[in-house]
Amino acid sequence: MNFQHTDDRRMLADSLNRFVAEQYAFETRDQIAKSPEGYSPELWRQFADLGVIGALFSEADGGFAGGGFDIAVVFEALGRGLVVEPFLGTVLAGSAIAHAGSPAQKALLAEIIGGTRIAAFAHGEPEAHHELTQVQTRARRAGEQWVLDGVKAVVQHGEQAGAFVVSARSAGALDDEAGVSLFLVPADTPGLSLRGYPTVDGGRAAELTLVGVTLDPDALLGAEGAGSATIEHSVGKGVLALCAEAVGAMDVAKDATLDYLRTRKQFGVPIGSFQALQHRMADLLVEIEQARSAVINAAAALDDGDRVTRERALSAAKVSIGRIGTRVAEECIQLHGGIGMTWELPLAHYAKRLVMIDHQLGDEDHHLARFIALGQSH
Repeated sequence: MNFQHTDDRRMLADSLNRFVAEQYAFETRDQIAKSPEGYSPELWRQFADLGVIGALFSEADGGFAGGGFDIAVVFEALGRGLVVEPFLGTVLAGSAIAHAGSPAQKALLAEIIGGTRIAAFAHGEPEAHHELTQVQTRARRAGEQWVLDGVKAVVQHGEQAGAFVVSARSAGALDDEAGVSLFLVPADTPGLSLRGYPTVDGGRAAELTLVGVTLDPDALLGAEGAGSATIEHSVGKGVLALCAEAVGAMDVAKDATLDYLRTRKQFGVPIGSFQALQHRMADLLVEIEQARSAVINAAAALDDGDRVTRERALSAAKVSIGRIGTRVAEECIQLHGGIGMTWELPLAHYAKRLVMIDHQLGDEDHHLARFIALGQSH
């Protein structure tokens, strides 16, 4: 299999890396992350104008790419800049709309790709423990309409979203695969409220509460009770995006640490000349390349027609990223010494993001168990 990027992907990577380097300096990123909005609307529109959002969607959905390697290229560049704009939520919600939406619902994709509307994916719940089919939010019929009641947790950029893709159980037991439905819910729908807060690694998220949220029949996204396949499809793309983002962040942390080892002197020589530190850094470089290989494998498998092959590759990548990302964070801070702990040093923020990526869309333990279970069921 040829893993070389196409000319279009290389051009996209070059232009996005250059844009992030020039327009997204750490000081700028820090101000954006701490802002009340948790992202920059102006930069979000610029990302859209560059075609970065469009690269996450297929031509049929109004984009121009949308494959596994396209997602990986974009998010690796975003990881290098610790970009906090709502790209992950866009992949999750936009993919669900593209996968299961009606023509009228898919019309929203043009606004999403154009950067004029933010859509958020409201699926995770406080008691779900990363299990995709464990949905307590309920959906019941009231005549021709649907009524939703429940709570959704850690909805990225929920305060700024104009629409939510919400999962709710319309039939079956708590963790049945069948019986989960998806709904496209406008942010101003009566009965929907949210509580926003800053996240530990930058940006903002929100808790969503739905009390008697009444929706017309055309709010149903896809077939009734058949939302699990769409959720798995969307979360799979999100897992790949997070893994690629982590590789970009690892590269920056590695480069910063190498530079520090070359310049920091002790006993009159650079500490990078000490053999013990050289061995630790060499081990780290090997680990990062292993993480990169796992992402390449997952990107290739994302477009594979076989579900088990695809999902195992995605879970394998998430396991690798969880373990290696934590190790990179720890080693780079330790090799920096005391200065590595300071909030003013960008490295501390990269380390924190790497640790938090492990906990998004299923942590290392969850995906290891899932990888094993998928292998046994095949």
